[in-house]
Amino acid sequence: MDLKVLGERIQAVRGERGLTLQALADRSAVSVSMLSSVERGAKAPTIVVLDRIADGLGVPLAQLLTQPERIIIRRDADQDTVREPGGWQRTILTPVVPGVNFEWIRSELPPHCEAGTYAPYAAGSHEFVAVHSGELTLTVDDETIVLATGDSLYLAADVSLSYANRSARPCTYYVAAMIMRPRRPGLGTVAAQ
Repeated sequence: MDLKVLGERIQAVRGERGLTLQALADRSAVSVSMLSSVERGAKAPTIVVLDRIADGLGVPLAQLLTQPERIIIRRDADQDTVREPGGWQRTILTPVVPGVNFEWIRSELPPHCEAGTYAPYAAGSHEFVAVHSGELTLTVDDETIVLATGDSLYLAADVSLSYANRSARPCTYYVAAMIMRPRRPGLGTVAAQ
């Protein structure tokens, strides 16, 4: 196994979970210096140490040892659709790829629907929003932006963000998000009033 690739996988999973080296050391009972050396590819961990790291990350050991698939297909029947109160629904279109924090989501808002307010992601995260049909009102921190059919925008995702359809027609829009780390701890979805 390529130690550099192994180290990059461990670092990617640690980053996905928003863990510092110290936090992973505490969870895995592996020293910070050993974790740092393994992530840099400078040291080969024993299977016992690697198992402790996997436990600390909350992943199966095999996930750290196996090469990720180069092509992953997510069939229409396998897409997850979440139906929210008020008729809002979102469908996650992208396959889950370990170590890749990218999502592509299709959302449908019925007329006069407030989808809620979302806490900021960590700095370095990005979102692209494209309106397929209807009108979407975004509130980015304290700034309100209205997007019509065909409009799109980019934003650094380290801001609070609200989605709403304040029109009398349904709205369908897409969000492509590259999330470098989880949303800031202690912050989650806040239902719109």
